[in-house]
Amino acid sequence: MSTQTEPSFFLKHEFAIRRIHSLLGVVPIGLYMCVHLTTNASLMAGPGAFQRMVNQIHSLGPALPVVEWGFIFLPLLFHAFIGIWIAMTGESNTDRYKYTANRRYRFQRITGYIAFIYITMHVFHLHGWFHFGPWLDYIATPLGMAQFKPYNAASSLAHAMDGVFWPAFYLVGVLSCVYHFANGLWTAGITWGLWVSPAAQKRASMLCGGIGLLVGIISITAWVGALTVDPEEARIVEDRMYEAGLESGAVFDDPHKRSAPEAVESEEAETDADASTADEAAAGDEKTAESETSAAE
Repeated sequence: MSTQTEPSFFLKHEFAIRRIHSLLGVVPIGLYMCVHLTTNASLMAGPGAFQRMVNQIHSLGPALPVVEWGFIFLPLLFHAFIGIWIAMTGESNTDRYKYTANRRYRFQRITGYIAFIYITMHVFHLHGWFHFGPWLDYIATPLGMAQFKPYNAASSLAHAMDGVFWPAFYLVGVLSCVYHFANGLWTAGITWGLWVSPAAQKRASMLCGGIGLLVGIISITAWVGALTVDPEEARIVEDRMYEAGLESGAVFDDPHKRSAPEAVESEEAETDADASTADEAAAGDEKTAESETSAAE
């Protein structure tokens, strides 16, 4: 009597899972990536333009985490884990068949792994993974993570990109995401039957390649903007916009979204104290001089 092994859940529902996986890679993940990169590219128009766009996002207030988890993080986790499962169970034959489509399939898997590592570290580096006080205070911040402050967007991003490692890491990571998206857009069209014939796939390949080139240019623009912004000048603009936003009600009073205002205030207080001490010393010198003059007379 033969016994048959029950297929796994993934194998039983592979048809639907693959289609959901490809759809989520385009909407909302791919769409969000394009919007996110375009927002960051606004740095080239100045820190004020970038800060306005960030303020619009954070004007959602308490609804922002719901939007982030519902439309970004959960779809991204599903897409990532299913993508890893597909990559680990699939077999590459580029060593036997040197076709362009086979090489693109291999690059799709490689850039998928890079994108997963990059996005994981990107979220940790700038946002600390979890917006939870003790986690940020005792784990993320001491490790040099959670660098981005929404109400000091340009200046905090500039400080986060200091050195050599992080700029190189971001450049490789974001370009891997762009390739993965553009090539994934082409494969998603095949999965959903949008372009099936060789002629249609060739036209779609040119279309997706053009989209990838455009998004790649936007991503490099955002990268250059983060490296060239002056954090000191940006901080002045951001603080002025924050105060104006508080008065108009456009932003919420949330110190956790600012870059250590206490430190700035203490530095100003120390500067005032030094100036006061200097004035007192000058006044003392004048009195001493007057006393010496009186004694001489």
